[in-house]
Amino acid sequence: EPQAAFYAWIDNHRDHWDQLVKPGQKILILDIGGGTSDLTLIRVRRGEGGKVQFHRVAVGDHLILGGDNLDLALAHHLERRLTGQDSPNGPMPQVSSESTYGKLTIRQWSVLVGTCRAVKERLLRSDAPEQLSLNLPGSGSKLIGGGTCVDVTRDEVHQLLLDGFFPYVGLDDKPIRQQSGFQEFGLPYAPDPAVTRYLAAFLTAHRHVALDAVKLPADQDPARPDIVLFNGGVLDSKIIRDRLLDMMSRWFHPIRNPERDGSSNQSIPEKDGHSAWIPLVLENERLDLAVAHGAAYYGMVRRGQGVRIAAGLARTYYIGVAGDDEPLLAPTKSTRPDQKPSFTRPPANGGHAMCLLPAGIEPGQDMELSGQRFHLLVSEPVEFPLFVSSSRLTDEPGEFIPINSEWMTALPPIRTVLKSKKRSAPEVVAVELHARLTEIGTLDLWCSEIEGRRSWRLQFDIRSTTQTELLAHESDAETQGYVDEETQDRCRQLIDATFARDGKDNPAGLVKRLADTVGSPRNAWPASLCRRIWEALMDVEPGRQRSAGHEARWLNLLGFALRPGYGMAIDDWRVAETWRSLWGKFAHAAPMCRAEGWILWRRIGGGLSVGQQQALADPMLGMIRSLHRQLTTGRGASDFSYGAQETAEVWRLLGSLELLATSIKIDLGTMLLELFPKRKMEPVREAIAWALGRLGARVPAYGPLNRVVPIEVVLDWLPKLMEFCPDDAMGRLAVMQMARRTDDRYRDLPEKQRATITAWLSNHNAPHHFIELVDRGGRLDSQEQNLVFGEALPRGLRAISAPT
Repeated sequence: EPQAAFYAWIDNHRDHWDQLVKPGQKILILDIGGGTSDLTLIRVRRGEGGKVQFHRVAVGDHLILGGDNLDLALAHHLERRLTGQDSPNGPMPQVSSESTYGKLTIRQWSVLVGTCRAVKERLLRSDAPEQLSLNLPGSGSKLIGGGTCVDVTRDEVHQLLLDGFFPYVGLDDKPIRQQSGFQEFGLPYAPDPAVTRYLAAFLTAHRHVALDAVKLPADQDPARPDIVLFNGGVLDSKIIRDRLLDMMSRWFHPIRNPERDGSSNQSIPEKDGHSAWIPLVLENERLDLAVAHGAAYYGMVRRGQGVRIAAGLARTYYIGVAGDDEPLLAPTKSTRPDQKPSFTRPPANGGHAMCLLPAGIEPGQDMELSGQRFHLLVSEPVEFPLFVSSSRLTDEPGEFIPINSEWMTALPPIRTVLKSKKRSAPEVVAVELHARLTEIGTLDLWCSEIEGRRSWRLQFDIRSTTQTELLAHESDAETQGYVDEETQDRCRQLIDATFARDGKDNPAGLVKRLADTVGSPRNAWPASLCRRIWEALMDVEPGRQRSAGHEARWLNLLGFALRPGYGMAIDDWRVAETWRSLWGKFAHAAPMCRAEGWILWRRIGGGLSVGQQQALADPMLGMIRSLHRQLTTGRGASDFSYGAQETAEVWRLLGSLELLATSIKIDLGTMLLELFPKRKMEPVREAIAWALGRLGARVPAYGPLNRVVPIEVVLDWLPKLMEFCPDDAMGRLAVMQMARRTDDRYRDLPEKQRATITAWLSNHNAPHHFIELVDRGGRLDSQEQNLVFGEALPRGLRAISAPT
């Protein structure tokens, strides 16, 4: 979006834009919209024929921090006053305070938030009145009676919103990493509400980016932008724009070199009678339309018309290594380490990193780093730090450089245990490294034993460094370890012997053969091994056509290896490849193959897109409606002819599709409740109860909160469910999920109804933790989470539902 806004500026000034900028300048694009904040740096350069060119050289994190947060902060502040929790003359609340229950009803809260949006926009204008009055509807004598009015002043809003979200900070300040209190809508809000701290961190992190061929004055801080382009609805406010410009003026005037004198850049805007420095501000006519305008212009650019912004410079990737006193991946000249090192994480600004992949490398190209040998700790926890730089573009593979956050960005490390079937005791081995940038956007790193045959392959997802819509991959799945390549090769050989054209092994015994080879039952396999099994199965995909037994086993093991569809690097790509290969392409119509197909899609449902989930549900929903009509009215015929086992898998699959529209979930849940007591449904009632629990859950396993079924619907479902399954364990699980406390007013049942449900759970011998989850809230334990998913998850993987 920032780049699109800049394209809009180019088009708005198409006749003279090259006269408004000059080579060597650095342009900061600051985009703060209703829901997000984005930062981008563009360097102006001299191109061929003397033409001015633009190169995007840095992109900040996509922050869930914007106008919505300002609205919520003001609404929570006024809610406390309306409900007597705050005095109008009392201290201002912290904008990061936890969003807990107030006393306003959902209707009043919704009106208050919408009103606060209008009040914020009015009082953050240059011509704002000193005070505005807000009116809220009433909701009975026990709360605010027949409506109420509250006054809010301009100074109050400035103190809360300007000082809370745009405070004066030092250029060296960094964002606070504590958990944000703004979880009202369950979004992953930025931990720190101060936009200015993110701006300071962004400018300093990219202080030296793309300085080649740019000659700056000796006393000019390279972090200083020359030009600023504002975008987004929040920055319609001149007061906020002026605050940001004043902040940058304080940072960079008078000119200081922080690397030379360690100054904090906190200085007065004027000195010795000279005007303070401020960046040149580019003008876009409509900040709310600039992104759409720029996107349309980019369509012309792709067809050879207009000015193209180069998509950024190449990057260099490094692996963090430690010294002899703190080895993690320690360089050594000896091939026979005789002393076990202690494990210590290298400091952020200390230790060294070795260049793995140099700038300019092509996807698919290998980097052999045989000139360097390292100590590697096996069978104990280790960490592999990865770094990327967009400013150091001349480092060679194998070259060591000091770790410095000024020109290197740390990517999420892999924390894991390297396992070997031969040995389980901790040991230190000497290894060489081999790296490859793959076509699918991963950095694959092999650690190969020098005096042996063992090797381990690690996989880093580095797409976020070039694709700004992707977040950097972070997961606990890698902590469960990586099996050595020799064991994984033997697993691949077993899969080939079963599914290859000349394979003679019986598919029914494949899982046992794999478990014997790995040395552990399949539920104990680490997710990294499961994903390698997925790769091997996809390589022999045509082999599933040999027989129904082959296809059933192939589908079963494929879904098991990829479950739950997320959690490991590039799982989104794996799910997309699975869909491309399988959707509508099952080779055998045998019931066991169809059932395994339903199970596969349920297992990887968390990685499917909205459209894919809808495509799965549509044909089944039509059959369910005909079955419902036949069993509840006695009219019509049903084409739902699956046996009990397959029918159960259909119910479970539909219940697990959390991205379906809320209206579809309501329709499906209502039909299932009406089918539940029918005698014909008796063999599949447990599956129906499980599906109802997922459909009505207050805390989804992976889906967004805007797809959670409304409270009033669940209040209608619960009495029927409790009547039908008082002694059923799966029914008690479903009741707990529908009534689980979240401390979110949009999802939680009224306290009186929750008290009734906790009593029912207690009277029907539900686990004590179920009762706690309904009464006080909390997290599912691992066993409960496995029940919700329908089976054990790979170790290290948990649900990824929005925070409560």
